[in-house]
Amino acid sequence: MEKTIIYHNNRCTKSRCALELIKKKTKDFSVIEYLKTSPSEKELKEILKKLGMKAEEIIRKKEPLFREKFERKKFSENEWIKILAKNPILIERPIVVKGNKAVIGRPTENILKLF
Repeated sequence: MEKTIIYHNNRCTKSRCALELIKKKTKDFSVIEYLKTSPSEKELKEILKKLGMKAEEIIRKKEPLFREKFERKKFSENEWIKILAKNPILIERPIVVKGNKAVIGRPTENILKLF
């Protein structure tokens, strides 16, 4: 059985709801508080591949840091990955990974696709 991983921010309501849903679905899961333990560039590339998304698609564009530093600027995929690894606050949350699939848990029901 594949372990479920949630990239979690406990201060986020959606992330807490996602964690509760995962707890109801499986006992085999781990929580990564990604603001404390930022995913590496390699991990981000793997997550993006599982999501089937580009780095720019998982950026929180309403985040003040994005608006101050990155809005209206063009970056390559690798540059965005470096930016996200250095600034995990910009990563959309929660991201839930199971096996070779991943979803963004917004809305929370998206997580059900993994079970």
